Amino acid sequence: MTRSYRYSLKSFAPILALLCGATTLLSLWTTSSALQAENWPRWRGPDRSGISSEQSLPTEWTKTENVAWRLPLPGHGGATPIIWEDKIFVTSAEGDDLVLMCISTDGEELWKRKLGEGNVDVRDGLGNSASPSPITDGKRVWCTITQGQFHCFDMEGNTVWELDLQKRYGKFDIAFGMTSTPVIHKGIIYMQFIHGDGDPTTQEAKVVAFRAEDATPVWEQPRETGASQENEHSYASPILYQDSEREYLITHGGDFTIAHDLQDGHEIWRLGGLNPHDDPEVRYHPTLRFVATPAAVPGCIVVPTAKNGPVVCLKPDGEGDITDKEEFYYWKRKDNTPDVAAPLIADGLVYLVRESGALICIDQETGEEQYQKGFARGNHFASPVLADGKLYINSFTGKVTVFKPGREYEQIAQNDFRETLTASPAVSNGTIYFRTFDALWAIRNGE
Repeated sequence: MTRSYRYSLKSFAPILALLCGATTLLSLWTTSSALQAENWPRWRGPDRSGISSEQSLPTEWTKTENVAWRLPLPGHGGATPIIWEDKIFVTSAEGDDLVLMCISTDGEELWKRKLGEGNVDVRDGLGNSASPSPITDGKRVWCTITQGQFHCFDMEGNTVWELDLQKRYGKFDIAFGMTSTPVIHKGIIYMQFIHGDGDPTTQEAKVVAFRAEDATPVWEQPRETGASQENEHSYASPILYQDSEREYLITHGGDFTIAHDLQDGHEIWRLGGLNPHDDPEVRYHPTLRFVATPAAVPGCIVVPTAKNGPVVCLKPDGEGDITDKEEFYYWKRKDNTPDVAAPLIADGLVYLVRESGALICIDQETGEEQYQKGFARGNHFASPVLADGKLYINSFTGKVTVFKPGREYEQIAQNDFRETLTASPAVSNGTIYFRTFDALWAIRNGE
């Protein structure tokens, strides 16, 4: 099953002073509490891990209990909402158009901007052109749609710049649209365009970087893998790896996971063997396109694949082709990959959510399975979120199952929106936000 590779007035003056002091302390406490409220500025949260430091979050709710508000949306979308202070940003279809909406944390629409048109539903509504999630730094918000129109707005909805990614970087050749969510880091936006015509002799994929301030190109690198057929298409997103010694970009698709230098995009290491090209004992899978995005925490990278394929846990210090270099592996699991949901790594454990509704818990270092348990019927496309000591997992049918994290399986609750739900949850200021196909929900204790 698993291979392990060992690696916070005058007489009243005293009373007035006390009251003023108490008021000051209350003001400082209120300000401190507001400052501690955590933003959710991107898909997978503040540090891109799917983990929130927020507390006092609800475990159970109904359509009326613990619901702060519900705002109907103009159409479908699978993008995770993002939150900065009192503003929420979410993309959506609106008829044939694609839009970015800005919504207050009180549930009122503040503004809406058109991003493009020609919305395309994927696989009978499982997805659409409003799939990439927005990103923000609190001053500006950036977003794209699957057709490649990229926009930068200020927080009031004024256009800062627009960019047609296909005009700059070449026409997209990908069956279900370019769903990848961008990465922003130190004023640079990084994107992977993993697509192609299916012919391994013509490799169209590339990785790019441009300035967030004005879209000026920084670098552009080809991403050659020899992938063929549908495997040239990736629906995963790039991620950033960071620790005290190194930081780099990780792209995922075309049969390989590849690390890139942030300064010029050159390749640092690549992981193959995920869909072997030349292994006589393993048939090359013609439709093993990657959808699930890798996960990373300092010291560890977990790489999923597709269609019950392998999962690999890597050390971050690889160089060159590390496919057969066991010194760069913690472990490799031959099957049980999540097909769509990103893995989650926390407190020495790795959580994998199978599309079919099974939760797998694995020791981060050894790869030893702690449990594997089915918990809900139906498809599970959203990535899990860990917040307030609870693990939240969405299903396509609208069920949200809540678990206690740890080495033993413990389901706490199961809630049901009864609305289609593919977007991952977002957490900020004591509230969990769920974007269903019908509405944006704010779930909060005591409402």
